[in-house]
Parts: sequence; C-alpha cells; structure tokens
Amino acid sequence: MGVARVTVGKRTLAMPSLGRTRMDITTDGPTLVLSGDFDGRCTSQVRSALYDHLAVHPHVVADLSDVEVIDLLGVRVLAMASREAARDGHHLTLRGCGPAVRRMLHLSHLIRVVDVERDVVDEVEPEAVSA
Repeated sequence: MGVARVTVGKRTLAMPSLGRTRMDITTDGPTLVLSGDFDGRCTSQVRSALYDHLAVHPHVVADLSDVEVIDLLGVRVLAMASREAARDGHHLTLRGCGPAVRRMLHLSHLIRVVDVERDVVDEVEPEAVSA
C-alpha cells in the first residue's frame, strides 16, 4: 500500500492510498505542488487539496512539474476544479505541464476547459551572442 503525503505549511499529513502509487502535495502560498503519479488512486486527496486551497485563495496555481504520470481521472479532477473555481469567481492555473499531462489534456479535449500557463523560454540577449 502506498502513502499520499499532504504538506500544508510545515505540517505533513500522511494518508494511505490504494496500490503502489505515491502523490506528494505541498503548498507554497497559493501554489499547490504535486509530485508523483496522478491517477485514480490519489484523485480524492488531490481533489480535497485543490478545493480546500481554492476556498482560501482566489487564484490557485497547481504546479505539475513533478507529475510523472497522469490518467483520465486525474485530468478530469483538474478540469472539474477549474470549472468549480470559475463558478465561484476563483481561478485555477496549471503550471509545468509536462508531455504526459499535455498529451492527456489534448486527448481528452479538456485542454479547452483548463488554463495552462505557458512555459517561459529564456531568450538570449543579442549582445550576448558573438558573430
């Protein structure tokens, strides 16, 4: 049996999850940082963390940079949280969506429902490039 750890500030909660998966949820102000496999075995923990955070912050960022795997249930949790946030006048932004997350968002057509933060690409200044 795996463990899902939820960290709020300096407090960490360990919740049992079914199967081998592990999802770590850490808060940093209005940002929720998700790490691990985001699948059906941890959707209830992620859903609770998202809704609890949206109740406190008008704009929440879900950082998915460290999400290695996501399934349709995980994407649907994000889409439903985005929809509920909008209904309540709040906003949810997804940050750091890797290829697996982007692929599932596109395949499920839920990319239209969520706000995905664009990746910032460091540009080289013209003076720094030599001829």
